[in-house]
Amino acid sequence: MKTVLITDDVHPLLLSGLENRGFVCDYRPNITLQECRDQVADYYGLVINSKIKADKSFLEQARSLKFIARLGSGLEIIDLATAEAKGILVLSAPEGNCNAVAEHAVGMLLSLLNNLNQADREVRQFQWNREKNRGYELRGKTIGIIGFGHTGEAFAQKLSGFGVQVLAFDRFNTIHTNLKHVKICDLKTIQNQADIISLHVSLNASSVHMINRLFIEQCSKPFILINTARGQAVKIEDLLWGLENGKISGACLDVFENEKPETFTALEKDLYSYLYRMNQVMLSPHVAGWTFESKALIAEVLLKKLDMHKNSL
Repeated sequence: MKTVLITDDVHPLLLSGLENRGFVCDYRPNITLQECRDQVADYYGLVINSKIKADKSFLEQARSLKFIARLGSGLEIIDLATAEAKGILVLSAPEGNCNAVAEHAVGMLLSLLNNLNQADREVRQFQWNREKNRGYELRGKTIGIIGFGHTGEAFAQKLSGFGVQVLAFDRFNTIHTNLKHVKICDLKTIQNQADIISLHVSLNASSVHMINRLFIEQCSKPFILINTARGQAVKIEDLLWGLENGKISGACLDVFENEKPETFTALEKDLYSYLYRMNQVMLSPHVAGWTFESKALIAEVLLKKLDMHKNSL
């Protein structure tokens, strides 16, 4: 019996799709990492999100496992080398939520540029501050995109009607795009020219704390930072330094180094409390790729990829 353990909330399409393909679904969205470790040995397939860390020791327990399906894009939670050595197929679905993340990034940016959160709060308090809430237009700005995979390109496509110049850099992939407003460049060009820098990187050794004080100091002018990728790509102390000193004029952050406030150290509580008080930042709780539409599309993408590999499963 080919039983698949599903460890997170998924769209019903994924459950019915797996069952129609002959799998038995064990749907346990509230399972803990330790429970999953203890029970993974007998499962044929595994559907996971970020709470399950499929490291080497985890995968060594998975004696019967043939595939892992990641709900989304980040594969840093899986030891890919061990999975390959054990013949475990690893699937992800960046195509499923790249549009959602791109729309969210545009929304955060427009809200920040136009002071919408601040203006909304003030109007609700019977304050009518038009000059204080005068905004900036996107038109004419230069936007640097670091990481030009599915999500980076989707973000660039969303910007196509705003009259902006997009600079695209990816340290791992050769960029091919038909978007006429996109110029492929190196990282230094982005640091020299960008008014806005948006991160769309995966988490790896080269991306951890890539936005640090040195990076910020090397930028030629103040810039707005957007991070809807991975929180660990931005060192919070250095981000705060940049915001304090005007090297970073604003920030749109959907992801953070620590996304569990209940685990904050005393230092982290101080740092995040300071960040949360800043008016020049826009914040959301890692929901950029978490739309109703993307939930269904992720299911569809994973099922299609399973079909592509059905002869080997």
